[in-house]
Amino acid sequence: MHNAESHMEEALTLVQALARQLRAELIETHISWVLLAGETAYKIKKPVHLPFVDYSTLAARRHFCEEEVRLNRRLAPSLYLGVTRITGTCLSPTLDGPGAPIEYAVRMRRFPHGSLFSERLERQTLGHTELDALAALLAQFHLGSSPAAEAFATAKHRRAVALAALDGAAPLFLPSALESLHTWIETSAAALTPRWDQRLAQGHVRQCHGDLHLDNVVLLDEGVAAFDCIEFDPALSWIDVIDDIAFAVMDLAARGRRDFAFRLLNAWLDRTGDHAGLDCLAFACVYRALVRAQVEHMRGRVPMARQYAEAALSWAQPRQPHLYITNGLPGSGKTFQSQRLLEREGAIRLRSDVERKRLFGLGALDDSHAKGLDIYSAQATARTYAHLLATARSVLAAGYPVVIDAAFLLRGERAAARALADSMNVRFSIVVCQAPPSVLEERLRLRQGDASEADGNVLAQLRSVAQPLDDDEMKHALEAS
Repeated sequence: MHNAESHMEEALTLVQALARQLRAELIETHISWVLLAGETAYKIKKPVHLPFVDYSTLAARRHFCEEEVRLNRRLAPSLYLGVTRITGTCLSPTLDGPGAPIEYAVRMRRFPHGSLFSERLERQTLGHTELDALAALLAQFHLGSSPAAEAFATAKHRRAVALAALDGAAPLFLPSALESLHTWIETSAAALTPRWDQRLAQGHVRQCHGDLHLDNVVLLDEGVAAFDCIEFDPALSWIDVIDDIAFAVMDLAARGRRDFAFRLLNAWLDRTGDHAGLDCLAFACVYRALVRAQVEHMRGRVPMARQYAEAALSWAQPRQPHLYITNGLPGSGKTFQSQRLLEREGAIRLRSDVERKRLFGLGALDDSHAKGLDIYSAQATARTYAHLLATARSVLAAGYPVVIDAAFLLRGERAAARALADSMNVRFSIVVCQAPPSVLEERLRLRQGDASEADGNVLAQLRSVAQPLDDDEMKHALEAS
């Protein structure tokens, strides 16, 4: 113990000496010090040995500095400049000077105050463009990472860390709520164990960021970046991709922007197609909310800690599934209206234009004609609607409202959707989207960067076959405003 205290005192002496030399602002966390000096930041790891991290030796600190730079360059390449050797003595240290190193630091490019997503959200300057950019960044990252060959975070481990997080956040809950959450974690972990194993086997467990709350996401001149990922514990970084995106989704919702949370989630799903992972989302959000509740409580920020505690309780509550379908010709505003609906209702949207292309191995913006594919035949359309309904069934079963953004021009297509809702005992609504013919034609003429490939000829063909809603269907109709 005395030796550990001595090492910590020496390290603090070195850090304070460096801060004076560099005229730097010093920020302390529970496992590191950060020196903000001009346009550069230096992050020095504390010589600690904790249950989740061991930085007790110089060799270990060098290794994890190198790992931090390597791993964070995946999502924030312009921020991480390298590892700096610190030489000299604790009282008179030198950066990258001659002699043997006495310490190491991660060297980073400093970003302006107010650039963090958490700061922008608080100032109400975080917008849809930034959220969509984050979704694109994370989807590309998750799809491009190599699957794990083994489970670092086993089902037993997932249950244990969730219960430990609950224990750490216990002072924030009434006894009844604490007991309820404990039971929910135990029951959910038991039910999800085969799903977690299945998703590992399917390749969904990858080396992720691991700590994607809004204080670790930043808007730079060159775009959105995510930094400060987990480098010290494989069980916290080799996780299911749905666990990774869940952290940011949970944090947005906990900070009062559920609309932003579901915009981010849906944009990520549009790119990854990983709707099958949604049955694991609530557990991931509860666990991460408890982690943040515990962290904020330890920092003495009780109001924020209580927000996360409320978020944990919220994600553990049963939701009210509802199946919405859109109805309308190309250009009638189905995607616009469904976007508003998913943000308002906390729903999952399935876009026919995106899912049709996915079925044929295309990206959302790929040109099917240029690829020599006919993806709009009657057979392809039937296959697309069958896929949309099958996916909707799994998402409804996971407990989320679903919006199917498709034309649903034929009564048979609408009847199949209603039959799905009836079979699952969920509410059913038809969002009717209409616009004058001249407006439809103009919208299609001006459309760019969209998954839909409909043009004037397609519009004319679909208008000729569209079947209006009958009296029984009108009972379920919602007029889009």
